[in-house]
Amino acid sequence: MSSTPGTTETPPRKEGTPLSRAMRPVNHVVERFIPSALVFSIVLTFIVAILALILTGTGPGDLVVHWGDGLAGLLDFITQMALILLLGHILANTGPVRRVLAFLGSVPRTELAAYVFVFAVAAVASLITWGLGLVVGGLLAREVAYQGRERGLKLHFPMLVAAGFAGFVVWHMGYSASGPLTAATEGSFLMESLGGQPVPISETVFSSWNMIAAVVTILVVALALFLVAPRRGDKIVELAQDAREQADDGQEEIVTPADRVDASRLPTLLLGLMLVAYLVLHFVQGGTLTLDTVNWSFLALILLLVRNPFELIHLTKNAASNVGEILLQFPLYAGILGMMSGTGLIEVFSDAFVSISNPVTFGLLAFLAAGLVNFFVPSGGGQFAVQGPIMLGAGADLGVDPAITIMAVSYGDQWTNMIQPFWAIPLLAIAGLKMRDILGYTTVVLIASGLVFAGTLLIVSL
Repeated sequence: MSSTPGTTETPPRKEGTPLSRAMRPVNHVVERFIPSALVFSIVLTFIVAILALILTGTGPGDLVVHWGDGLAGLLDFITQMALILLLGHILANTGPVRRVLAFLGSVPRTELAAYVFVFAVAAVASLITWGLGLVVGGLLAREVAYQGRERGLKLHFPMLVAAGFAGFVVWHMGYSASGPLTAATEGSFLMESLGGQPVPISETVFSSWNMIAAVVTILVVALALFLVAPRRGDKIVELAQDAREQADDGQEEIVTPADRVDASRLPTLLLGLMLVAYLVLHFVQGGTLTLDTVNWSFLALILLLVRNPFELIHLTKNAASNVGEILLQFPLYAGILGMMSGTGLIEVFSDAFVSISNPVTFGLLAFLAAGLVNFFVPSGGGQFAVQGPIMLGAGADLGVDPAITIMAVSYGDQWTNMIQPFWAIPLLAIAGLKMRDILGYTTVVLIASGLVFAGTLLIVSL
């Protein structure tokens, strides 16, 4: 095409930042080939089965037995995890918390600020408890999208949801970290590997180096999301016009004396105060922070915040609908864990990394090994049940501080969640999206956070 003499043609605009353009091939692949989370877990089951047959010499019959025995192998832990997710969802939907979310949704004033803001809030919530972080990320993404549209902002909704899920990348560095909590619990399955001495969370989650790493991770991931976010003029997918959920506290008509009891604040308030008293006495008498105390802490908050049993029943019903799909997949991943532990496949993976490590590189390689295992077994506690003793034993042989080993496995567990659809299910259910819609963005989070985790473990191991 010729240009008019004396004029200069304007080159076609390249949409997005260099980082966002670099990620387009990844986005294209995941949009076409990543299946649903349930199918993903089924496919992983057969991948692990094939690897176990090839790498461990296990026979098909024994493999099926290991798988079947593993299906019910984590029922206690499954209950604890389900409660954390259920209670986190309920807490995030109580009236006071939803009002806070509505206020937070009005804070971002530009598109780029919105993406970073949703991530930062979700990250803080995940540090409090991972169940709350997942739910808050989804709810806040919707609220910011809705209020942003009202103010004329052009917000890419899948990017907002990805930012909400990205907050989950720091959950194992905070209050509900299942690995460090297990290591701090007397009588847990890690005690033998720790020589009978628990490792207090002051040396793991609340160590200065882990808290600094958490802050740096949030800053680096926020920068990465800022760089990959769509700019004005880029193709975006906005929140549907009718997608805002109306608040419903589940109040019913009061007809009978029984209805008046259900509509009274007294039953939930008294039970909440009793639970608070128990928690205070637990810690005053020397009790430690465990998965159970985390659950009861949030149940106490819920009981104090809801207006009455009517509201609590309503919130529980809604939360259960988001927990259901994860509960269906938990036994499948427990079966995968059964195969990996029963056949020795998990030792094959772990030993391959440990064999090339030394006291300085052990933390880094344990992190990478945990990241690989987490892709097949996306459960922090379940992964620690099998991989924890292996890594702690190997670390002890090299003279590595057990706190470093515990946090290395924790970092690996939270790291590859960014490309594993298991924990994104409740958030995606709230948003009405599929994993393939956000995976291109969460892959960037995987890379950015991985650099911080790896650097932290190398520094503290020197």
